[in-house]
Amino acid sequence: MRLFMFGGRVTCFFFLCILILCPRVWSQEGDFVIGDVRVQGLQRISEGTVFNYLPFKVGDRFNEANTGQAIRSLYQTGFFEDVRLERDGDTLVVIVKERPGIGSIEITGNKEIKTEDLLEGLEQIGFAEGRVFDRSQLDRIEQELTRQYFALGRYAARIGSDVQPLENNRVAILLEIEEGDKARIRRINIVGNRDFKEKDLLDEFESKSTRALSFLLGGDQYSRQTLSADLERLRSFYLDRGYIRFSIDSTQVTISPDRRQIYVTINVTEGGQYRVSDISLAGDFVIPQEELFDLIDVRRGDLFERKAVTASANRITQRLGEEGYALANVNPAPEIDDEANTVEVAFLVDPGKRTYVRRISFSGNERTRDEVLRREMRQQESSWFSTRKVDRGRVRLERLGYFSGVEVQTPQVAGSDDQVDVKYSVQENPAGNLLLGIGFSQNQGLILRTSITQDNFLGSGNRINFTFNNSEVSRAFALGYLNPYYTIDGVSRGFDAYYREVDAEDANLTNYDATQLGGGVDFGFPVSEHNFLTTGLSVERLDLAEGGSTIAREFFAEQGTSFNVVRMDAGFRYDTRNRAILPTEGSHYRVRAEFTAPLFSDPLPYYKLDFRSDWFVPLTSLFTLVLQNEVGYGDGYSDLDALPFFENFYLGGPRSLRGFEENTVGPRDSNNNAIGGNFKLYSSAEMILPLPFLEELRQLRMTAFFDIGNVYNLEDDEETFSLGDLRYSTGLSMVWVSPVGILTLSLASPLGSQDGDRTQPFQFTFGTSF
Repeated sequence: MRLFMFGGRVTCFFFLCILILCPRVWSQEGDFVIGDVRVQGLQRISEGTVFNYLPFKVGDRFNEANTGQAIRSLYQTGFFEDVRLERDGDTLVVIVKERPGIGSIEITGNKEIKTEDLLEGLEQIGFAEGRVFDRSQLDRIEQELTRQYFALGRYAARIGSDVQPLENNRVAILLEIEEGDKARIRRINIVGNRDFKEKDLLDEFESKSTRALSFLLGGDQYSRQTLSADLERLRSFYLDRGYIRFSIDSTQVTISPDRRQIYVTINVTEGGQYRVSDISLAGDFVIPQEELFDLIDVRRGDLFERKAVTASANRITQRLGEEGYALANVNPAPEIDDEANTVEVAFLVDPGKRTYVRRISFSGNERTRDEVLRREMRQQESSWFSTRKVDRGRVRLERLGYFSGVEVQTPQVAGSDDQVDVKYSVQENPAGNLLLGIGFSQNQGLILRTSITQDNFLGSGNRINFTFNNSEVSRAFALGYLNPYYTIDGVSRGFDAYYREVDAEDANLTNYDATQLGGGVDFGFPVSEHNFLTTGLSVERLDLAEGGSTIAREFFAEQGTSFNVVRMDAGFRYDTRNRAILPTEGSHYRVRAEFTAPLFSDPLPYYKLDFRSDWFVPLTSLFTLVLQNEVGYGDGYSDLDALPFFENFYLGGPRSLRGFEENTVGPRDSNNNAIGGNFKLYSSAEMILPLPFLEELRQLRMTAFFDIGNVYNLEDDEETFSLGDLRYSTGLSMVWVSPVGILTLSLASPLGSQDGDRTQPFQFTFGTSF
């Protein structure tokens, strides 16, 4: 009897546990046909959503066997925290309790990671306002945020959360972040190095141990990603010096009990230095081996350099890509002889199939027409893929000036092993520029400027502009139009009309006033990818007012003060720059000849020749050398035995021979004002300097420069050409292409100044043309 009672109690106990822990199904004995389904407990979720997940419908037979399936289906939606099934006659009653919805998310205490980035990351994993709240998901988020802060070196970070109920079955979530201070590197030890001092190796690291000026210099804050990059730099340091057996055996990172100090120990095995014993090529040669060998920058007897081997493989891959083998693989395979300490480097060439371009597409050009971009392409659809042509298309798009950035991708066509698509993605600059403002120049004083410019008028690629400038030196009106593709072959045509009034004395020139009214047309002819011919014709009415200098009075007495000028010019240009504004590589050469034709009465016959070259030479990833040279010469002909004084060449100012007042270098008139000369010689060497934290900012540039040059009046019997008369200066300069104009600054030391020169160490212009 006692045993029965004990067994009965046990049975009741398990029965009660099942009732408490498991969803309940209240039913009468036997199966029944579902006559109706009723849902109770819904607040935000519709009944239709519940019906979609139920594995039965009205008219189906319901029994206890499919109860579990129905409950599991509803639980798996994640919408409910409790589900029950009950029977009311032939009606199946589904009783649910919804999980609360997320009404709001607030994050406090975060500085290292922006709130916007955190909310965006939460939304990507389905944790956002309006979504269903899951406590386990919130716990995982706290753990993941803690790991992210640990990866940033903030080992004292603490993540907490608070969930407060709101009306309508919603909750407000507060994420409380205590970032703590970044752990600082107390010491970095390298163990196992024999051939190099630890100090020399640590100089390659971005991570630094704490120093006296660490609060200014930085680098002592620990970051797992930074340390990983430093280890790769250490590996490259050795592999580029012949240590092909170098290895990093282990890396121990120890943190102090207060989580503020980090100790890093790196155990390495250097191995010996290895030299290259032989170089070979293997594989399928679709390009002659002799040409491929010329691309290899590795020589027998030299120390093994992984950098040189990798660069050689990339050059071969690039060359194969130019011939249409876009999916080519070139793998260096070194064979190591440990006894002789030598390496035989074999380049395994697998060109794969020749690849064709199926389609070229553009994205991001919301205003610019596709045809404007497509006409810049050198790669054509349905032709062999060429990496050189694809990259050239990117450069040509960047040089248009319509886009702040251009990227290109070449994904393989799905289901094909010999086709790729070329996809260009562009970021458009503003369609036009309306500038109503005030500028200032040290030479021209206050400048009132109105400029309406459309470089890409209505997305057609044509340029129109209207400009009005007013300063102490000049007042000008100008209207221009340029169609860079007047013909489908890329012949350009432009028109311009202008009116100018000039007070030369205010520009540091000899005293005279000039009024110019004219207009012209010019054409540009592409000869090849980088070579262009230009020609133009303009007609101008020139009226001069007598000045106070001897040279001006003599000229006006002999030639008069009013002229009808027919000006013709022709030029040649070679341009490989990667960008038209603030380029970083390539070169630009320009030769231009200008002469006037005595076709009307009151002619002004003269000619001018000038040459300019610009070289942009990348020395390293951080430094670029810029070399600029200019030479100009002019003279009169027919009844004019000298170049008119107002057409002379000038030097000095923020854009030529910095450190000297604008236009003041060279010969002077009887009033000690600059008169210029008919021969100009100018050179400049600049080093583009890296800007910390602003490496990707294309609109800002700082350089260290050295300028040298002078102008000469070779028609004056009393003046001779002498290199000893060259002026020179050195200093720093900055150019900022701001949204409201170009700002140029220079701080120069005019080292080569002579008596009578007007120096100006600090110079700037703002809001004027560039």
